[in-house]
Amino acid sequence: MNTHAVRVIYKFEMMRAWETLLQSFVSPVLSTSLYFVVFGAAIGGRIEQVQGVSYGAFIVPGLVMLALLTQSISNASFGIFFPRFTGTIYEILSAPISSFEILLGYVGAAATKSLIIGVIILVTAGFFVPLEIMHPVWMAGFLVLTCVSFSLFGFIIGLWADNFEKLQLIPLLVITPLVFLGGSFYSIHMLPPAWQTVTLFNPVVYLISGFRWSFFEVSDVSVGLSLLMVLVFLTACLLVVWWMFKTGYRLKQ
Repeated sequence: MNTHAVRVIYKFEMMRAWETLLQSFVSPVLSTSLYFVVFGAAIGGRIEQVQGVSYGAFIVPGLVMLALLTQSISNASFGIFFPRFTGTIYEILSAPISSFEILLGYVGAAATKSLIIGVIILVTAGFFVPLEIMHPVWMAGFLVLTCVSFSLFGFIIGLWADNFEKLQLIPLLVITPLVFLGGSFYSIHMLPPAWQTVTLFNPVVYLISGFRWSFFEVSDVSVGLSLLMVLVFLTACLLVVWWMFKTGYRLKQ
C-alpha cells in the first residue's frame, strides 16, 4: 500500500478543515446547540420524559446523529467534487496510487472530521443535561460506523454530482428530512400504529435507535437490527464506489 500517498490526501483534507475552522467545526456545533436549546426548552417543558429518559437527554443521540450524517456527507462529497471541478483529479488518477488508497485518504479524512464534531457535540451536551453513556463501546462503534458509512455515501454523491446544486440536492431534500422523521426528537412509539409501520422504512430510524440504546438502553428497534442495517448500508456504499472506480463513472470523462 502507498501509505505516503494516503497520508498526503488525508493531511491535505484535514488542513483544509483547520483553515476553515469556523465553517468546519464551530458552525455545526453552534447549530446543534441551538437545536438543543430550542427543542429542549420549548418541547422539554411539556414532555418531561420519553421511555423513562428526560426529554433533554433523550434528544442528544438524535442531535449527534443529525450532525454526523450531514457533516459526513458534506465533507466527503466536497472533498472529491472539488478536485473533479478543478481538474486536479486527473493528476491523482495518473499517480501510482490505487482507487482503494484514494478512497482511504478522502473518506478517512471526512470520517475523522465528522467524528471530531460528534465528540464535541457530546461534550457540549453535557453542559446542558446530565449525560450517562451506559455502553460506551457500542456508542463508539456506532459513531465510527456511521461516520465511515455516510462519508462513503458522500463520496458517491461527490462523484455523481456535476455541479454545486446537485452536490446539495440529496443532503437537503433527502437526508435531512429522513433524520427529522427518523426519531431524532421523539420515539416512534409515540406515533399512531400506521405511521409507526411507515417510519420503519426509514433507514435513519435504525441508526438513531441503536445509537440511543448505547446511551440509555432504550430503543425503538433492537440493537442487533440497528447494527445489521448500518453494516448493510456500509457494504452497499462500498459496492457502489467499487463499481464507480471500475467503470470510471464521472472520473474518466
